[in-house]
Amino acid sequence: MKSTLGRRVLPAAAAALSLVLSGCVVVHGEREVLPAATPQEARGALRAFTDAYNAADKAYDPGLDENRVTGAFGDIDGARLKARHAGHPEGNARHEPLRLTDSRYVIPAKAGWPRWFLVDSAANKGGDARWMLVFVKERKEEPWQVAYLTLLDPDDVPEFRKDEDGHAEPAAGGDPLALPPSRLSKAYADYLGQGGDAFAEGPHTSAVREQRKKNEKRPGLVRQFQDEPLTRGDYAPLGLRTADGGALVFFATRHFEKLTAAPGTAIPVQNADVRALTTGEVEQTLTMEYVSQQAVRVPRTGQAVFLGRVPGLIAARGE
Repeated sequence: MKSTLGRRVLPAAAAALSLVLSGCVVVHGEREVLPAATPQEARGALRAFTDAYNAADKAYDPGLDENRVTGAFGDIDGARLKARHAGHPEGNARHEPLRLTDSRYVIPAKAGWPRWFLVDSAANKGGDARWMLVFVKERKEEPWQVAYLTLLDPDDVPEFRKDEDGHAEPAAGGDPLALPPSRLSKAYADYLGQGGDAFAEGPHTSAVREQRKKNEKRPGLVRQFQDEPLTRGDYAPLGLRTADGGALVFFATRHFEKLTAAPGTAIPVQNADVRALTTGEVEQTLTMEYVSQQAVRVPRTGQAVFLGRVPGLIAARGE
């Protein structure tokens, strides 16, 4: 990447075919609109993910769930496990298995591949928050993988628009939205750098900009930020129409933060997870790369509202 922040620290996970959100297009020659998964298939996908996630968390081994995660969540989960393994090669002594209960399956009907669906669950972690897991599948022979995992306040989980058979409606095509899902990632990257009125004020929007401005220059240290959209393959935005005419949309972004120390000073000491993911020698600069997954409510008109955001460090480079 040619930019003020230098070349990209770590290449993105290999992009697959772009996810198509419309329920009326031709993909792989299939025209018939069908449910993305059967209820039985969706339940099996959730069990398989939970088993793999727990095994990987117990051993701090990303290889144990790599075929059950992908996209933004896959990047974040894989980096977390890699960093923790570096400090605890014996595994997670405090492991507590994740248990998902009261699971509600929101399955859209669409044509062709890829396909996807949403699971809304309670859990033994995260307090009263609902765990929102978005499963994707590029082709029939592949396993279902979680591309987005975000925790929402129960009051923020919307009622979804469904057809007479109980299937949800993808948030593309049909009635217009204030911000189409395909534009959300770039709009957010632009907002963080330039501001604007596409998003309502809050901890993931105006507060982030204010904190960055506050931290840009400290005695002996300069911070620079760069934000990029992520829209291809398993990073594509996925949205479902809500009963009020809007949509709940999940999307991903990439962020870089570069710390530059003045001559005669040093980069502040980073925590163990950052050090485990850092390549090169940290002398005058440290560039950290993050992937972030967001869940927003997009109305038909007005500003998009953030409901949840989960950023995660995936790599860093020292120079």
